[in-house]
Amino acid sequence: MLRISTRTNTVPYSPIRKLMPFANAAKAEGVNVYHLNIGQPDIKTPDVVLDYLKNTFDKDIIRYSPSGGEEPLVNAIKNYYSRRKMDVDSSDILVTNGGSEAIIFAILAIAEPDEEFIVPEPVYTNYVGFAAMCGVKLIPVTTYAEKGFHLPKRERIEAKINLKTRGIIICNPNNPTGAVYSHDEMEMIVDIAYRNKLFVISDEVYGDFIFDEKKYTHLFDFYKNMPEVKNNLIVIDSVSKKYSSCGARIGAVITKNKSLMDLMIRFAQARLCVPMIEQLAMAEAFDNCDEYLIHSKEEYQVRRDTVWELLSHRDDIVVQKPEGAFYCMIRLPIRDAEVFAKWLLTDFRKDGETVMIAPAKGFYISPGMGHNEIRLAYVLNSEKLKKSVTLLFEAIDKYKKIEQILISGSKTIS
Repeated sequence: MLRISTRTNTVPYSPIRKLMPFANAAKAEGVNVYHLNIGQPDIKTPDVVLDYLKNTFDKDIIRYSPSGGEEPLVNAIKNYYSRRKMDVDSSDILVTNGGSEAIIFAILAIAEPDEEFIVPEPVYTNYVGFAAMCGVKLIPVTTYAEKGFHLPKRERIEAKINLKTRGIIICNPNNPTGAVYSHDEMEMIVDIAYRNKLFVISDEVYGDFIFDEKKYTHLFDFYKNMPEVKNNLIVIDSVSKKYSSCGARIGAVITKNKSLMDLMIRFAQARLCVPMIEQLAMAEAFDNCDEYLIHSKEEYQVRRDTVWELLSHRDDIVVQKPEGAFYCMIRLPIRDAEVFAKWLLTDFRKDGETVMIAPAKGFYISPGMGHNEIRLAYVLNSEKLKKSVTLLFEAIDKYKKIEQILISGSKTIS
């Protein structure tokens, strides 16, 4: 038998995507599936981007791009940060194939195989896959719904540091929890990293979606008062959620650490380049879409409020009001959310409709966590959210009865 890599035992299936065959089968039967499982916005991509793609690009050859990114896009990203009062130079920016490649490049540049990164959990599940691909380990620090999924005390984080620790990875605003870390929490992370000679990788792809006028602290805000930490800090950005352009696959890794950037540029040269046309189109978004981002944030807050109004009246679930992004974690009154999520697609129907959700077990690294939790993405308009969450509630009530029958040992399920 031909041998394949031992990564087959370490790289997980996506808990967000692995139920798609069941969703596709339901759709093939004519069932309408409301997708609350994946962060695919339904807000229209900016007109300036679509206009560029449809009408402006006029080159005779789709050529290689510079490995570090097209100059118009790099400058547009720089100006985007400048408008937000952050000191970012063009030389600090490397354009990547989505935020995913940005995180992989950062991990590869920082860590040797078998070294470690501390990460709050629940965690964006693809971090687990990235770490396995790079041969490093993620060391979880668990956060809890009862405390809004905010970071624990400094001592709990520092207790995870050892000679193999290379950095701390955070997602702020957080996917999957919707938490937004306070200035004090961010300052704590930066101080821990600086004192222990660690890196901070801050995934800020949802940084434009902060609700209720809550103050948001970017990682780069610490350059102003703590210039000594500049070599420790790495920011990840992406157009996917910001400009509702998930399929464009344009991201960036941003750092003032020149040695780190030099190595990541060599990685970029090895993979040649990011697609040219998408880069030029997204330069239009970074340059011209600040108002678009304001309106998008307002729309997501309306959707958050719609979902929260429904969820907060349910006594048998545990959920915290999201502060940013467009996700929330929900603890359900059932035993196994993964079985429930599959059942929604294979068995539950109400007027020819059902709901797809993301089981939360895959968002945890610690064994035994998240078995009765789900992540819900409120990426549909408010009317569809009301319909889909109402469907979800009806499904929960029905499934609770089924579980009771199973627990009692009955063979009859109706």
